Amino acid sequence: MLRTQYIRPLLLIFLLIASSFLYGQQPHFPKHITIKVADSTEHGIAGATVSLLHADSTVNKIKVTGDNGETGFDIAAEGTVLFKVSALGFISIYTRLYISPNSNSFSVTLFYKDNTLEHVEVTAKLPLIQMLPDKTVVNVEASILSSGSSILEVLERSPGVFVDRSGNISLKGRPSVLIMMDGKPVQVTGQELQQLLSGINAATIEKLELMENPPARYDAAGNAGIINIVTKRIKQVGFNGSVNASYGQGKYHKNNNNLQLNFRKNKLYLFLTYGFNANKSFTDLYAHRKYYDANDAVLLQVEQPFYTTADHKNHRVSTGIDYKLSGQTNIGATISGMYGYRTNNGRSEAVWYNGSMVRDSVIATNSRNTNRQRQGSVNLYMRHKFNEYHELSIDADAIGYDLFGTQYFINRKTIPISMANPDQARADIPSNITIYSAKADYIYSRNNLVWETGWKSSIIKTDNQSSFYTNNNNVWQDDLGRSNHFLYDENIHAAYTSIQKQTGKWNLQGGLRYEFTDYNANQLGNGVSLDSSFSRKYNSLFPTAFVTYEADTLNSFTFRAGRRIDRPAFQKLNPFLYIINKYTYQSGNPYLVPQYTWNMELAHLFKSFLNTSVSYNYTHDYFSQVFTLDPVTGIVVYTDGNIGRMYNIGVSVSLQKDIRPWWFAVAEVNYNYKEIRGRVQNTEYNPTINQVQFNLSSQFNFKKGWAAELSGFYISRSQNDLQEVLDPNGQVSLGISKQVLKDKGNIRFSFRDIFYTQRMQGNTYFNRSDEFFTIQYDTRVATLSFTYKFGKLFKPARTSSGSAADEIQRVENQ
Repeated sequence: MLRTQYIRPLLLIFLLIASSFLYGQQPHFPKHITIKVADSTEHGIAGATVSLLHADSTVNKIKVTGDNGETGFDIAAEGTVLFKVSALGFISIYTRLYISPNSNSFSVTLFYKDNTLEHVEVTAKLPLIQMLPDKTVVNVEASILSSGSSILEVLERSPGVFVDRSGNISLKGRPSVLIMMDGKPVQVTGQELQQLLSGINAATIEKLELMENPPARYDAAGNAGIINIVTKRIKQVGFNGSVNASYGQGKYHKNNNNLQLNFRKNKLYLFLTYGFNANKSFTDLYAHRKYYDANDAVLLQVEQPFYTTADHKNHRVSTGIDYKLSGQTNIGATISGMYGYRTNNGRSEAVWYNGSMVRDSVIATNSRNTNRQRQGSVNLYMRHKFNEYHELSIDADAIGYDLFGTQYFINRKTIPISMANPDQARADIPSNITIYSAKADYIYSRNNLVWETGWKSSIIKTDNQSSFYTNNNNVWQDDLGRSNHFLYDENIHAAYTSIQKQTGKWNLQGGLRYEFTDYNANQLGNGVSLDSSFSRKYNSLFPTAFVTYEADTLNSFTFRAGRRIDRPAFQKLNPFLYIINKYTYQSGNPYLVPQYTWNMELAHLFKSFLNTSVSYNYTHDYFSQVFTLDPVTGIVVYTDGNIGRMYNIGVSVSLQKDIRPWWFAVAEVNYNYKEIRGRVQNTEYNPTINQVQFNLSSQFNFKKGWAAELSGFYISRSQNDLQEVLDPNGQVSLGISKQVLKDKGNIRFSFRDIFYTQRMQGNTYFNRSDEFFTIQYDTRVATLSFTYKFGKLFKPARTSSGSAADEIQRVENQ
């Protein structure tokens, strides 16, 4: 459990922020706002047309500016409102303005047609969190704490998001989330995903989109939904960009840097993004395992303290071109690459005791593991708009991964007698993965009716090896019993259609997606075991439904439902062993099958201030980490299995409020009741748990460019795996920023996990044994960062989301 002296200040801060919502609650709506339309010299434009639009972009009201360039609207409720602004001789723009109780006037700038972009959408200053009917948006740029942070740290502070000790990400208490970046899943899962996201600077991110029930055009993967990470793109005329540098200090150093360059002239747009980080961290783990006899008396015990340091360097580059062939057609290409290298040096002990805690023996282990990741991808895309009603987009992707890992262990028995010749083992673990993917999407939109249909195909080829060796009298010899060569090929084909209709107060949307999967796997012989192969074909339909009713200007109700799938990560089908330590191994499972989930949710949105929802989720063939015990050797092997079923009932309440003109606060509470039913090694498990997660954040805007942010989260006792329960954990973070250099520069200081409470600990229960564990990472970090932007900033036009929508997520380098 968390220490009492940490819990108290954490809860006091949470209560302070939460109570602030009750202070100053006064009716501010409906209210009148003023919009001024000006040119680049800040002179008002008379006769400009300002259109207030519905959420589906249809016109609600139209006003014309007066001689001073101003006009006004009556707004019924707090929230983000879409406007279209146009004037003769200027480029029309779409702008989203966030209307709060304390906002009264806005200014919008138009640019002459010969000196700016077409179809530019600008965005006024947004709050950190936006609660929309179909998703939650985290505006990363609005957070002081994001500067100098990694994407992983931003995710940890996002409402409803939780990252467990294995790097698995859950959303509102449910695991198996599809993580996407600009519409494409990121490269890896599990701990590799955790390490990758921790190496990418959050300064490159514009926003996070949290979607629990995505529509049919998205891949059906991810039973808990999708988290889409949207990167920044600056498409301003001429040459412009930004540079970000940061240095953080925990126990060890953290360095995160990023450079963005953009060039736009006439029909040509070019961009380049480069990021580099060099971080050092540690993992301090303690585990105490007990073995029981048939009468449930303690037979043996083992303590396993483990400490490792990790040096991680990562380079990422992405460059692209977009060319406007005509007013209706855009073509483009994006090339990206990544090179990462990580070295882990660790020392652990296995201290064995009898049932009465009398020490029997001690085995010390020194380890050195390395991991190299190289990735390259090419995306080609085309967008063609036949007319104002018809649009076609085509994407093609080629993605390659070259992964190489090494392991080295040396084990010495130090008690009762020191070993003269210690055991030594090493392994080389290369892996190559190639993905080819293509998709086409067609959209028809007219008279409040939107019809979408599309197709997608992908081909995945993987080649994985693990070559183990043992040292015998200073001669390295093949360990064929552990070595393995695993080949895996998979094809996925999908087609979908959906239709959306706005009629009166009702917005109706229904969709259906069909996916067919065909894979072949081959485990090659190694001199000990013979070749073996297995294949599988399966297909399924994935319906989705969305119904929204706008009861009045203040209240809307939404019902969402859908079916989703999670396929096993490629490497989790590979049965080779991966050594954690002398008594703990990890293994793949070739018998894994996909898990399927039904999601249903009813939500109510009040004034864009209060969002409440109730959900029910049912998963069969549920994925769970499974621990198995060899009673003779005492070795624990953990793998993944389809253990049974999972039921989840969730309740969510979100609030956002301007407490004062200079103080904006957001709070979210998620409650989950979960029941998991499964069997492992002839033992029945039926755990139930009540889980609560709190996320609170306050932003303070002061004079002369000063701002501050205070945020925190708390997660109660939780459980996603059948045999593992996690104790509560949480953190509080603080940030301060100052605009400098005529607002082109920004200096930020942040202090993450102030009270050092983001510790993970819990218990694992398996056949005739259990294990208590606690893990501490280098989470308390102070960071100083500097950002400089040059050129005027606009939100970019839509760019390609790519076609590789599910496959990258399932890559896992073990």
